[in-house]
Amino acid sequence: MKLKPKITLLDHFTNLTDPRIDRTKDHKLIDILAIAICGMLCGADNWVAMEQYGNAKEEWLQQFLELPNGIPSHDTISRVFARIDPKEFEQCFRDWVKSISELIPGEIISIDGKTAKHSGSKSKGKKAIHIVNAWATEQRLVLGQTKVKNKSNEITAIPELIEVLELCGCLVTIDAMGTQTKIAKLIQDNGADYCLALKENQPNLFQEVVNLFDQAEESDWSEVEHDFHRTIEKGHGRTEIRRHWTMPVTELFFDESKWSGLQSIGLIESVRKVDGETTTNRRYYLNSFSSNAQVLAHAVRSHWGVENNVHWVLDVAFKEDDSPVHSDHAPENLSQLRKMALNLLSREKTAKVGVANKRLKAAWDNQYLAKVLGL
Repeated sequence: MKLKPKITLLDHFTNLTDPRIDRTKDHKLIDILAIAICGMLCGADNWVAMEQYGNAKEEWLQQFLELPNGIPSHDTISRVFARIDPKEFEQCFRDWVKSISELIPGEIISIDGKTAKHSGSKSKGKKAIHIVNAWATEQRLVLGQTKVKNKSNEITAIPELIEVLELCGCLVTIDAMGTQTKIAKLIQDNGADYCLALKENQPNLFQEVVNLFDQAEESDWSEVEHDFHRTIEKGHGRTEIRRHWTMPVTELFFDESKWSGLQSIGLIESVRKVDGETTTNRRYYLNSFSSNAQVLAHAVRSHWGVENNVHWVLDVAFKEDDSPVHSDHAPENLSQLRKMALNLLSREKTAKVGVANKRLKAAWDNQYLAKVLGL
């Protein structure tokens, strides 16, 4: 007797275009997708492992898959994922994420890029793919991804991602690469605020902001409108003191027409003491929210989540950087598979362990895997 699943991730992929011609369709596309997703959840990081997973779990998979010709070979799985339209695949992913998420006002959306190091091939003249990801820090979900086009960079990919996301009421954080007037306007046009890192890639503006904060400090902030917030962290022999300042923007200093919605500038000074050595680092920001140092501190602190909870986990728990997949669209689609698995595992709260151990538990325990999948 087959299970009657609720509306789940797989339901959002039922209308995905099958790239195969009819005479080669020995296996249903949705079955191939399901085996790949289940395999990824259970530690199968490559096509061969997914085939082996399917063979080991065929009886369990038959509860909700048709499998008219059994488990597809790894060559079949590989060919299908190399040919699936990645933009259509991404749209299905976003539709699913939209169905399971509810972004709260002020939620931090961190946008940052990552390279899958072994997704290129020198012999085929293919460079490793670079993917820009959007991470909702409170929901702990990857909202979407966009592949950086060849001979381009994140400056062109970030707007593509922003345009397809629903960001109204959120606060978008981006590293200095994305600190561009067009990106700031696009975020504002989508009803969101921004916190953009400012570095020397905007040399004149960067120096202007540095000078403003230097002058304010020299006067001991006398008669300078500002807000201040301090945090202290201690642990593992390390002490870090972070001091946060924000200053409102006025027409005396900035042409606000260039930076849509710009309301404040920010400075974070981090003083780190480790083993008797002290290092100091200063970072500057452009903000579309009013001068509020605590909001700046929260936004910048939350932005690190995309590195710790997405990029680091993809490398350590999913071994993304060790994956030598490079045929056609396969690297991009495989990257999307990892993020489906990451979202599903992040949403599952009963197992009080990390993602790597949740994958092991899903592989060992079919009931737990069904819970993760929402069956």
